[in-house]
Amino acid sequence: MISARPQPRGYRSLFACRPFRRLLPALAVSDLGDGMSVVAVAWLALQIAPPGASGPLIGAAVAAYILPGAAGALLLGRWLRRLPTQRLIQTDAWTRAAFLGCIPVTWAIGRLHPALYIALLAGSSLLHAWGGSAKYALVAQLLPGDRRLAANALLSTSAWVSTIVGPALAGILTVAVAPAWIIGLDALSFAWLAVQAGRLAEPNEQNPVIPAAEVRLGDGLGVLRARPELLGLLTMTWLFNLAYGPIEVALPLFISETLHAGADVLGLYWAAFGVGAAVGAMAVGAVRELPLWPVLLCVIAGHGLAMLPFAFHAPAAFSLVGFAVGGVIYGPYSALSFSLFQNVTPAALLTTVLALRAAILLTAAPIGAALGGPLTAALGARQTLTGTGIAMIVVAACAARLWLRTEPAAPDPHPHSAVRDSVPAR
Repeated sequence: MISARPQPRGYRSLFACRPFRRLLPALAVSDLGDGMSVVAVAWLALQIAPPGASGPLIGAAVAAYILPGAAGALLLGRWLRRLPTQRLIQTDAWTRAAFLGCIPVTWAIGRLHPALYIALLAGSSLLHAWGGSAKYALVAQLLPGDRRLAANALLSTSAWVSTIVGPALAGILTVAVAPAWIIGLDALSFAWLAVQAGRLAEPNEQNPVIPAAEVRLGDGLGVLRARPELLGLLTMTWLFNLAYGPIEVALPLFISETLHAGADVLGLYWAAFGVGAAVGAMAVGAVRELPLWPVLLCVIAGHGLAMLPFAFHAPAAFSLVGFAVGGVIYGPYSALSFSLFQNVTPAALLTTVLALRAAILLTAAPIGAALGGPLTAALGARQTLTGTGIAMIVVAACAARLWLRTEPAAPDPHPHSAVRDSVPAR
């Protein structure tokens, strides 16, 4: 039986691991830098756009800051998968620091043209899927299985806090400085992360792993094919993110057209969601063990239920509370999902598999957002938001049905990398 006993000292025990203790503040600062750039990237695009081209340039800038990571995950694996995890973090951080650092320099000398801006943003994100995957692979190398969920929860909490504090801080700073300098601060945050990652000694593995030179991209695909629980989780997460995508389009229209409110109310909704997600992510790390699959299914279904208040013609507070509760429910999903991948994937293939995961998932929300436009035009904002909740519930129900029919997993050929409690069984 899997226990779910509170572990008050679970977070404290993580800091007994010196490499994790050293790297976590740098990761948190880089998350904050990215949170500030969410505002600064779009605002700078608005400032340098030619007349009449601000909308397309903002869209291109936001996409360039995110999507090339998917291409890098697929195209650069031949070289990057051979690097140790801390070297991958360092390489991504230096790349991000270099490209982002060029933005304030070229802006200051009057040479930041839109095409160059897009190219620099794209270059900064090219290795980011590998860097993001490597930090979770490093957690699996540094910490035993019973501490990984708490570590993943801390990383998720850092990311959620950055989505709350970062944009607010950037909004304050833009009153005093140009957005290009805020992007420069993001570059400095990654430079510090690169320095801290470079100071880490190579982790001592407790178990032998496949030599890195022998790891191929096909091996990562083979892991997904051979382990239905991972392929099922990836498919379920992709559909979950796809259903989430239209929210980013429909919510602003709901605020403006249905509630007849402004950007401050939109910010309040997202802040409530972000605070809830940070609380949820932090709370799950205080639990020693969880039945990962049932909890993941409940998260998706619970988030869908939390969207249903948008269906009612009620005061804004009703849907706002539902959105905040949805954040609390959604917050643990990332930590739980990464824990299952860490527990089941062979150690030498973990970074490669996580990079493939990132490349695949990066496509889901943009497609969902693209579908959100015509859906909102056809159905209306209220109906689209409600429909996303229903879609999430359907995804959870279908996944639960398939999970309950899954036969017990075959014996693991890599026993050093598996934790049986996380494998679905009847």
